[in-house]
Amino acid sequence: MKPLQSVAMGLVIVAITARLGGYDALPDPLGWLLVINGLRRLPVAYRQRSTMVWLCVLVLVVSVVLWFPETGTWLDDHDASLRWAANLPQALVLAWFAHTLAGQAVLTDARAARWLRTTATLITVTAMAPVLVFGGGIGALEVPSYVLAALALLMLIWLLFGYSGRVWASREATSADVR
Repeated sequence: MKPLQSVAMGLVIVAITARLGGYDALPDPLGWLLVINGLRRLPVAYRQRSTMVWLCVLVLVVSVVLWFPETGTWLDDHDASLRWAANLPQALVLAWFAHTLAGQAVLTDARAARWLRTTATLITVTAMAPVLVFGGGIGALEVPSYVLAALALLMLIWLLFGYSGRVWASREATSADVR
């Protein structure tokens, strides 16, 4: 499996929820392990590769805690914004990954870089939307922000699968292929 395919498959697992007895049958930690596997297989020449791996390890730890139904119930019972805060690291890591990947693509694939930057921007906007929803009391934006967040994640997954065969995204990419 190509590195970006592994990342994309991991994000598919993160995106899908299949509840059985309160637990997610497709646990997000499994998805984050695939993401980390894909990131580790990117060429060493990729800027921020090791930083991204460590940040994803932190997100993995958070996802383990959030996998237990009691944690989600506790967050929801205390304040809806706590759920957002618990998921914020995931969104910010994905936005940064899309932005960093765009930086790798820009030299040889300007169109891919634009799409990845657009996706990074959408993920960042949806990560910050709860500030308006919960902090600003604009409840009418809650559902649209969740829809946009889901679409932005699907867009990232789509792009990762689509770009996985590009030279700048392959495991064999040289420092000349990536910045």
